Amino acid sequence: MQTKRILGVIPNFRSVSANQKLPPQTPKEKFITATEDSFDYSAILVPAVLAGYGQFTNQTPEFHQGAAGYARYFWHGYVDQAVENYSVEAILPTLTHQDIRFYTLGRGGFLKRSGYAMSRIVITRNDAGHETFNTSEVVGAGMASGISNLYYPSPERTFGNTGQKWGISLGVDAATFLFKEFWPDINNALFHFKD
Repeated sequence: MQTKRILGVIPNFRSVSANQKLPPQTPKEKFITATEDSFDYSAILVPAVLAGYGQFTNQTPEFHQGAAGYARYFWHGYVDQAVENYSVEAILPTLTHQDIRFYTLGRGGFLKRSGYAMSRIVITRNDAGHETFNTSEVVGAGMASGISNLYYPSPERTFGNTGQKWGISLGVDAATFLFKEFWPDINNALFHFKD
């Protein structure tokens, strides 16, 4: 069974347990979910880690080093995350009538479930419950990467950097779906959770 948070911290608001039937989300519910994911107290974790990595590798030299440099990496990462959340979870799903929830498979072997989870980057359900190309994820992540060019230093606004951000966003989301697919099993093994 999916929990609302992973390890009591990481938001898991969009995950749905296998075989659970839910009514379509309204546009308002999609925007609420994007807001929860963007402004939850845990929303600082990923930007904080990525800021440290970015500074360590001098990913954006224009940000410089030290506390001020770290702050620049952090706020850029936080805004990147929020823009992607709204693009992928609210704006495009409302326009394309796609379901933003991650429905776990919950059965089968590791490879089958892993393949299913990773495929959700390109396959999703529409609001009517039918599988469709995941325009919201693929185009939304690309849109967010393009929007980031508005607030990054001009030397960083290259086609290659934008494409790299897009690819990283899709990769992070695929890894997240993979983790969410197995979270109920991990939760049960660690905490002996019973339905």
